[in-house]
Amino acid sequence: MDLFEAIKERRSIRAFKPDQIMKEKVEEMIALATKAPSAINLQPWEFTVVMGEEKERLSRRLVKSYREKQISCSPGNVKPLSDTFSKRGVESFQLMNPYLEEMGLQFDRFVNEGSCNFYGAPVAIILCLDNAFSKARLVDIGIVLGYLTLVAFGYGLGTCPIGLISAYEEEIKDLLNIPENKDVVIGMALGYPDWDSPVNRFKAPREHTSSVVRWIY
Repeated sequence: MDLFEAIKERRSIRAFKPDQIMKEKVEEMIALATKAPSAINLQPWEFTVVMGEEKERLSRRLVKSYREKQISCSPGNVKPLSDTFSKRGVESFQLMNPYLEEMGLQFDRFVNEGSCNFYGAPVAIILCLDNAFSKARLVDIGIVLGYLTLVAFGYGLGTCPIGLISAYEEEIKDLLNIPENKDVVIGMALGYPDWDSPVNRFKAPREHTSSVVRWIY
């Protein structure tokens, strides 16, 4: 598949078929994704891949925790967002909501419980970072995650990066036996897209480069 085509056509998938993915295929994808660059080749990323019944157990645990704690999706900002950023978030909600209404779903519940359920994907991938690293190495996690989304697209699979799960780090570590010195950074849903689901028709828009790039010359 052409790289530029993949970059333009990829979208976050929020409804998946139940079809399982072979372990070997996931291994191949991660091997390709980890060709990503990292600071002085530290390759600080660590993956926990959860499949089958263990993935279902993880989803049940996270959904239960969400219903108890009500920690929901948010931008994670530490200061009030500017009007520019706030407008983008509102726009995404407004554009996605009609598809959810078509499905008879409420936005907040769909996004929050959906995140904790990895939107029904058969594979959940948890990316961790050893806490010996500084927060600067989160950049490397972001790079490898971007590679992985494109690699998966090339394999005919869909993905959705899921940040909410980091709020339930304690539950994830307990269930998956992740050591205490590993920080849960982000998760990713992986599976075959259900293109019959209205929500998968949604594709978030992008700003024109003129609004996000400064030229100095």
